[in-house]
Amino acid sequence: MHNIQKINSDLFYVGASDRKLALFENVYPIARGVSYNSYLLLDTQTALFDTCDASVAEQFFENVEAALCGRGLDYVVVHHMEPDHAATLFGLLLRHPGATVVTTAKAAQMMEQFFGKKPEHLLLVKEGDTLCTGSHTLAFTMAPMVHWPEVMMTYDTTSKTLFSADAFGTFGALSGNLFADEMDFEHEWLDDARRYYINIVGKYGVQVQAVLKKAAALDIQTICPLHGPVWRENLGWFIGKHDVWSRYEPEEKAVVIIYGSIYGHTEAAAMRLGTMLAQRGVKGIKAYDASHTHASVLVAECFRASHVVLASSTYNNGIFTPMESLLSDLKAHAWQNRTVALVENGSWAPQSGKLMRAELEQMKGIAIVGDTFTIKSAMQPTQEAALAALADAIVASM
Repeated sequence: MHNIQKINSDLFYVGASDRKLALFENVYPIARGVSYNSYLLLDTQTALFDTCDASVAEQFFENVEAALCGRGLDYVVVHHMEPDHAATLFGLLLRHPGATVVTTAKAAQMMEQFFGKKPEHLLLVKEGDTLCTGSHTLAFTMAPMVHWPEVMMTYDTTSKTLFSADAFGTFGALSGNLFADEMDFEHEWLDDARRYYINIVGKYGVQVQAVLKKAAALDIQTICPLHGPVWRENLGWFIGKHDVWSRYEPEEKAVVIIYGSIYGHTEAAAMRLGTMLAQRGVKGIKAYDASHTHASVLVAECFRASHVVLASSTYNNGIFTPMESLLSDLKAHAWQNRTVALVENGSWAPQSGKLMRAELEQMKGIAIVGDTFTIKSAMQPTQEAALAALADAIVASM
């Protein structure tokens, strides 16, 4: 049974959602599933923008044929060769052997790597090239490392639609509503959009900034990403979020507390600090156990907030392993320009504070506020003043 939706007079959504997949890229939990977006333009010549993941192949092929309604397929534009968007490419070409694949030279090379062959009909495009399908003119712009080197985007100059590849995407399956303005995006989708961007694309802020500058020169009325809802209203707000994220600036003036605790004593000290911050007027504090919260959530939260408290037990004379992993992830995603406070614990030789500091010093623009608060085994009442001084320093830095 086909399931297609109309975006405008001659553009149709022919993608599909997967609610069974537990881990996106076999790494990131996606409790709400994910959509694999594909779009079909019905002009004098027909053009399909990207294919879909193999998991939704049957639905995708039914959707394409239903939208074509007996017409042939003239072009397949491949923006990105990652298998969640390209796995069904040659299955589609078996059904439409006369279709010309439009893509970059590097993407064509990857087709051969993935499939052992290239399409029979292949049109390679580069920055500034255009393709006329009748009443629509498609302009191609390169977007290397957003988030693979072969990525490009397409701007339909007629309908002012940007086919943005993985940019402006988000985790989450679509449930009928296709457009972001049909949803409570800020409260129900933004966390997943942030987590998607930070973990998938976040390392490549410089490249994203270059693409945003290109986008700023275009009159964009609609954004069609490869994951998540289509944007036709309030584009500036969502683009603005990506601008902040890709400049590695805090999205909010807020405090996030992340603790790695073995028997609960480090957690107790971290939560006491949270209470002290609240008593000093800090609102919206969020706390996470690094042992039970997926790293993708922690990394996204560290990007969101201006201030982060890292509290870690000492473990095998090092940083408690979940916290050590988090610091490695933050470094890998080029986390920077934040204020950090440190809490350490160690029953006989507290080491985690100085080791966390050493890791943070390798990152750009990380300001460590106050003195490292040290506990041995469990926080004592006599240490209240020292912890209060750290709370004061955090508040003063805000």
